[in-house]
Amino acid sequence: MKIAVVGGGPAGLYLSILLKRQDPSHEIAVYERNAAGSTYGWGVTYWAGLLDKLRAGDPESAAAVADASVTWTDGLAIVRDERTVHRGDAGFGIGRRRMLGLLADRAAALGVEVAYEHPIAGPDAPELADADLVVAADGVHSVLREAHADHYGTAFATGRNPYIWLGTSKVFDSFSFAFKETEHGWIWCYAYGFSGERSTCVVECAPGTWTGLGLDTMAEGDCLALLEKLFHDLLDGHELIGRDRGAEPAQWLRFRTLTTRAWHHGRTVLLGDAAHTTHYSIGAGTTLALEDALALADALRSHPDDLDTALTAYGRRRRAELVSAQSAARLSAQWYENLPRYMGLEPDRMFALLGQRHSPLLPYVPPQLYYRIDRAAGRLEALRRLKRWLGPRLARATHRV
Repeated sequence: MKIAVVGGGPAGLYLSILLKRQDPSHEIAVYERNAAGSTYGWGVTYWAGLLDKLRAGDPESAAAVADASVTWTDGLAIVRDERTVHRGDAGFGIGRRRMLGLLADRAAALGVEVAYEHPIAGPDAPELADADLVVAADGVHSVLREAHADHYGTAFATGRNPYIWLGTSKVFDSFSFAFKETEHGWIWCYAYGFSGERSTCVVECAPGTWTGLGLDTMAEGDCLALLEKLFHDLLDGHELIGRDRGAEPAQWLRFRTLTTRAWHHGRTVLLGDAAHTTHYSIGAGTTLALEDALALADALRSHPDDLDTALTAYGRRRRAELVSAQSAARLSAQWYENLPRYMGLEPDRMFALLGQRHSPLLPYVPPQLYYRIDRAAGRLEALRRLKRWLGPRLARATHRV
């Protein structure tokens, strides 16, 4: 087949690798509107299960990603001025620019054409005219999807809390949180390392805190200085960085959750953020995008002579698989939007419920009671069975609302 991939993010590049490995005779071109090495964000996170899937898809790129990643097992939280640590599963961080470079190099080595500074204006672009398959991997603002938004059933839901995505020169060896109470309410951050030199630091707060502190009108330099002061004990004197390599200044945003009803239109199929987004607080965006690529490659391999059947099977499978992640993301975002509900707890208990924020039960049970039930459930099989039975039913019910 002749395949045109619009968008050179992790999903588009990885799909090109998978398809070229499946059939070296495929003619594959990836069109990326930005320059090589130019990307938003700092580091991305993933967990060990993704590496197992990547190794099955392409051992060489999986090894390169693993070698370039940092890892942690502990979670640290600073609540007001008190520190608490929880042990957890191993997590991994890698610089987004580093990951893109590794995947692009691997794709090029396999014979994929990767064209940078090559925007595609829409579905009628000449580069797409004779493609057998067009992959819309052009992100949440996908021009290919928006050309047929009604068909795809595109819908957006905007979160309440403003957030800002920053870098820092502090290298974290654990996934770290800090919650600070101000006269205008709570402000908090999540921080994690992604290389030996830098870490990501995402700051979030309620709208009233944002305006009360003046963050909505501050110049970038003043904003960073205030945040460095607020989170001084987490940063240990290190600076926050708003931009990287000449990129635009960091901006306060409100997260937009994208859902789509259909995932393909004729020969065009959606991939990654062009099809769906999940709130950053569950750290799954890159993982879900790469899993899209694995599923699409599998569907095309399973139905080599029937493109429509392959794309239909891919969309059906991924929509079903995403239900649990989308539910977890929605509940996680709501947990932070209702943060004051949990801040009366002792710091170690608050941190324990932070780890339980994906639970559909938690919003309906007083936090202190939930904490006690959760600890008891760890010892009593009957309570564990009740949580396993009731949790998914509440998740499905709230997902339909």
